[in-house]
Amino acid sequence: MFQLPTVQFTEEQEAFRLEVRGFLHEHIKRGTFTPKCDSWLSGVNPSFSKLIGEQGWIGMTWPKKYGGQERSTIDRYILTEEFLASGAPVAAHWFADRQTGPLLLRYGTEEQKQFFLPKIARGECYFAIGLSEPNSGSDLASVRTRAEKVEGGWIVNGQKIWTSNAHVCHYMVTLVRTSPFDGKNKHAGLSQLIIDLHAKGVTIVPIRFLTGEHHFNEVFFENVFVSDNMVVGQIGNGWEQGLAELAFERSGPERILSTFLLLDELIQELKRQGNKEGLKQATKLLSRLWSLRNLSIGVAKLLESGDAKDVAIPASLVKAFGTKFEQSIPEIARLLVETYPKLDAERKFDRYMAQSILHAPGFTIRGGTTEILYGMVAKGVVAK
Repeated sequence: MFQLPTVQFTEEQEAFRLEVRGFLHEHIKRGTFTPKCDSWLSGVNPSFSKLIGEQGWIGMTWPKKYGGQERSTIDRYILTEEFLASGAPVAAHWFADRQTGPLLLRYGTEEQKQFFLPKIARGECYFAIGLSEPNSGSDLASVRTRAEKVEGGWIVNGQKIWTSNAHVCHYMVTLVRTSPFDGKNKHAGLSQLIIDLHAKGVTIVPIRFLTGEHHFNEVFFENVFVSDNMVVGQIGNGWEQGLAELAFERSGPERILSTFLLLDELIQELKRQGNKEGLKQATKLLSRLWSLRNLSIGVAKLLESGDAKDVAIPASLVKAFGTKFEQSIPEIARLLVETYPKLDAERKFDRYMAQSILHAPGFTIRGGTTEILYGMVAKGVVAK
């Protein structure tokens, strides 16, 4: 069906891993940040993002002329793994680094690249992703947010929902309908616009967790003007461009490591208790993690070639299996170690358990539901 390359880390890459790990451990000691589960979505810390930018660790695969370091996707994978394993607060710049940058490098104008990419690389410019809409379920193509052509640009009206961290972002890459649905091909007539989230007519309303945490938002557009130079790629090509973008979203280590802190602390707690039977169960989790990691790294290597079409199926598998795995960790951990989960608990195991339980329900929804991804894989297999 598909073949993924195997990856052997070089000595230089292993040295880079130790450099990143040492940097993160030092800042944990300094109290720069407190590790937490699911930090790539919930850990918004603009000061830390700027610190990462100063290290040259945002947009590190991009051309140097746009603020990048021209390093490999495997170097970036190593960096991402270490961030996630340490529970570092990288959410502010996460989507711009992971998706917006590669999207603009592939489809953006030279003006857009020169304006946005260096700011993103410095950790000073954040992007949200405007995809989901109310009453659409998992049917991403049923976009009703519309953009009508006017002199010099477009007027946007509509609504997006479950928009992660829109309240702290500067811009949003937004999927809109630029021509009416013809009743046959709902993938046609879609385009991507960069919308300034501080523009007149944009309203951002929080969707809070039961805990009061605020990551998701509803975003309303009422006669928002977007100039022609903020169109990404070609008008009407938004669906194809969006699919290419989703390959970056679905295949990374964040789809398997959101609850890694809890898994690591579970193993440490079982060791402290001398629970050998429990350690056997935890070892099974580690073997699953290792398999998913190899799949994810293989996709990262394929993405380096620049052909996102070849990774649609394996990327969907990483997301579908990986998020199920992430959800299983708190379910198994609570059976192996007695716990009283509290967000402010003194014991790290209890604290990580509370974070994991509260965030885990969203893992298999964000980035595409498991059921939709299984359907994509099935269609891809038939097509092959």
